[in-house]
Amino acid sequence: MKLYKIKKSNIDRNGRGLYAAKDIKKGTRIIDYVGKIITKKQSDKSKKFDNLKPIYLFNLNKKYDLDGDVSFNTARLINHSCLNNCDYEGHGLKLWVVAIKDIKKEDELTCDYGFGYDSDYKQFPCKCGAINCVGYILREGSRWRINKKFKKTQRASR
Repeated sequence: MKLYKIKKSNIDRNGRGLYAAKDIKKGTRIIDYVGKIITKKQSDKSKKFDNLKPIYLFNLNKKYDLDGDVSFNTARLINHSCLNNCDYEGHGLKLWVVAIKDIKKEDELTCDYGFGYDSDYKQFPCKCGAINCVGYILREGSRWRINKKFKKTQRASR
């Protein structure tokens, strides 16, 4: 039995997400993240990865990336959350999604997409609704930059 099922997402209101088909224990490998292995040169030159549409690209190592934008990659349906219950783990050229905490049946499976803080961060609004959400899809280690900006904005508007 698969550990997940596909349903309408509570995060991406117009899309789908993966949900736990049964209780999942912390540390469980849930699904492989699959796709086409491409060179860094290919990913750098391709207009496919220009931020104008969803990107399912993972850095595997110094030489290769994984393009997960293929129909047979069900893991691409996992949505971002600032309070994620899964994470990506890899070894060599393999990548999978792993539970980082116990997950209850029917909970939506979520990952931190790990986007860095740069000049384009406002292009990626976050809709997760988590208590620690800063409004944009940013990796946990970069969210303090936005929190700091939000605090300044809140003080100025008083």
